[in-house]
Amino acid sequence: MSDLKLVGLCGSLRAQSYNRKLLLEAARLFGGAEFTEGNLRLPLFDEDLESQGIPCEVTRLKDQIRAADAVVIACPEYNKAPSGVLKNALDWLSRGGAPWAGKPVAILSAAAGRAGGERTQFALRLMMVPFRPRLLQGPEMLLAAPKDQFDADGRLIAERYVNTLRDLMAALRRDAQIARS
Repeated sequence: MSDLKLVGLCGSLRAQSYNRKLLLEAARLFGGAEFTEGNLRLPLFDEDLESQGIPCEVTRLKDQIRAADAVVIACPEYNKAPSGVLKNALDWLSRGGAPWAGKPVAILSAAAGRAGGERTQFALRLMMVPFRPRLLQGPEMLLAAPKDQFDADGRLIAERYVNTLRDLMAALRRDAQIARS
């Protein structure tokens, strides 16, 4: 079986965001895959803009998801919900076609609070229902106090988080291999 294709979406635009670090760690632990991070720097969803044609960057993102064997989403918790950047991308991705249908998807979050983004994951799971992905239910990767959880190379430090993320990525890999066969 050739290498799997993994697409990552980061709900934070900040280059050194903890969610991006977590996403990159997830890709590393997934292993043996062609990893692509989807670009969420999209225009704001607007039906008037849509009527002029889907923006090329939205089409590119949709094609990346469609071609992927699995998707991993890392999302911060802003005001007890997923980021507007991710919500905007989901709004665009809901238009025309079904790139997520049957696609194995794992959700991760890193948030400053002690729950590590539990509310954002709950909300994001609800937001994903219309897309009909094969959404992994666990183990839940909720990274609390992320500023203290990465070394200088961007690797997770705490063994419990490494083990949880490794288990989640192993489950995602299994689902991707099953979906591919």
